[in-house]
Amino acid sequence: MTIGAIDIPVIETERLILRAPAARDLPALYGFYDSERSSFVGGPMSHELAWRQLGLEIGHWVLRGYGRWTVEEKATGATAGMVGIFNPEGWPEAEIGWDLFEGFEGRGYATEAALATRGFAYGTLGMKTIISLIKPANLASAGVARRMGAVREGGFTHERHGPMEVWRHLSPEQLKEMAA
Repeated sequence: MTIGAIDIPVIETERLILRAPAARDLPALYGFYDSERSSFVGGPMSHELAWRQLGLEIGHWVLRGYGRWTVEEKATGATAGMVGIFNPEGWPEAEIGWDLFEGFEGRGYATEAALATRGFAYGTLGMKTIISLIKPANLASAGVARRMGAVREGGFTHERHGPMEVWRHLSPEQLKEMAA
């Protein structure tokens, strides 16, 4: 029996490869969730819970037909983070989410991968709007959203993650107008 078989597309940007999450990502994921760097996205957490998080990331693709990719640095093949479209039960709507692992921040990778994700959401999936949910103290993520042209629209309180800011991304129509 096949359950929800789905082909996860590979997206390449100038410096990154966005590919399907896999078991080989566990060491990098463990390192991320071992650190305070993960505090804005439900961490730190044990290796057991990080393993379950990887299962959630993979299962999201099966349940929604889209999800988050593992971000791989082209130059080194290193696992740099997770970026993509996230919309689990309890979320207000689909969001572009990004988590960069230690040592990969400050290079523009989150913005580069998130822009590719937005292009996939609008171009391939036909979405008309998308948000990002950002913890109020996460100034680096707010900076990424701002660089992408997103505007803070309000707030949302999640049952486990608490208060988050809702950042609305430019629509496909707004992007076309800007390009003209």
